[in-house]
Amino acid sequence: MSADTSVVNQARELPRRVGVITAFPPGRNSLNEFGFHLVTHLAANEQLDRVVVFADETDAGPPQHVPGSESIVSWKFNSVMNLARLVRNVRRSRVDAVLVNLQFATFGDSKTAGGMGLLTPMVLSKLGIPTGVILHNLVDNVDMQDAGFASNPVIARAMTLAGEMLTRTILQADYVALTIPRYVELLQSRYKATNALLTPHGSFEEIAEPSFGVPTSGPRRILAFGKFGTYKTVDILVEAYRTLLARGYDDLELVIAGTDSPNSPGYLANVQDTCRDLPSVIFTGYVEESDVAGLFTSAAVTAFPYTSTTGSSGVLHQAGSYGRAAVLPAIGDFVEVIEEEGFVGSYFEPGSADGLADALDELLQAPETIEEHGRRNFLAATGIPMSEVIDWHLLHLGEAMEARVRMTITSDITSDITSDITSDTSSDI
Repeated sequence: MSADTSVVNQARELPRRVGVITAFPPGRNSLNEFGFHLVTHLAANEQLDRVVVFADETDAGPPQHVPGSESIVSWKFNSVMNLARLVRNVRRSRVDAVLVNLQFATFGDSKTAGGMGLLTPMVLSKLGIPTGVILHNLVDNVDMQDAGFASNPVIARAMTLAGEMLTRTILQADYVALTIPRYVELLQSRYKATNALLTPHGSFEEIAEPSFGVPTSGPRRILAFGKFGTYKTVDILVEAYRTLLARGYDDLELVIAGTDSPNSPGYLANVQDTCRDLPSVIFTGYVEESDVAGLFTSAAVTAFPYTSTTGSSGVLHQAGSYGRAAVLPAIGDFVEVIEEEGFVGSYFEPGSADGLADALDELLQAPETIEEHGRRNFLAATGIPMSEVIDWHLLHLGEAMEARVRMTITSDITSDITSDITSDTSSDI
């Protein structure tokens, strides 16, 4: 009995070697920024002996080095071999547990490659590796056509059904963490999930309180940041900017920062061609992590010209962490999601350039509102630092390790009892 208790007590210790499956810089696949900060804070955690990044293979070069971690290139966007490569590398690494930084298009926009990659958490868990998932969106809330994943309603419906099946496989992980209460409730009610847990998003950095309001020098900058071309488009933002100039603004600058969505190559180049006649429109291309802070703090307001959403917005969390006000689409679920998180915005009708221009106009005319919104968004984004979120994940991974040890002990005891009964029965015979 004492030996059994000893094993369980050992299992209650937190994992010492943790792997992270994620998109990672300098690659530009979705969630690479979140993955970078996740790994950075894991590597800084003194309770861990080893952090292994199972990163994506890209043309941009090897994974960015984070002190205290090591990287193994283990998957590639749209490769059907991702599941096999990831399982092989995770098993060889001999980590205690794995965190998967995931959204439904992480492994590819190809149906086969993307779907097979999403089987990874289930397979790892079935192989006995404690596995947690940080899930950033739900297929139930994605407009497949608008997001660029389906060309017609029939295909969209088929993809939604396939996505629901994949959701059930993802829920085979030891736990699935989401940052939105209604997403947790949906998984618990629709999928009967008992391992769907609410976790804070976490602020990427412990940032000193920024200067709120409109920067005192230079033009008033309107900033859009992200990967554009599907449901995140900047066409209406360019038209709204054109309208503002026609209304007499002569001190504005429009900055479109980021790259094309993987589903829309060439999109931003086409947009750039359409606004060559407009003054002070800047396309930055990919923004290095070291330049993100300066980009946001130089903005008077951030704009989100989305036509639909796939969940909470990582860009809004970044904007909030630098104390920026935001102009946001009045998409019902999106509004409810961000306000549940404590954010505030000035809203416009999705797809309406005039509505976006009016919302920007109203905000630019009210510097006190810009400052107030910036303060509220800063508090929402920085309420809980990522380091504390890491502690939360390590605790739950430790519980998953303990549960597996208990299952092993129970199985061994059952096997021993069965063996004794069989032996006694044989003796009686």
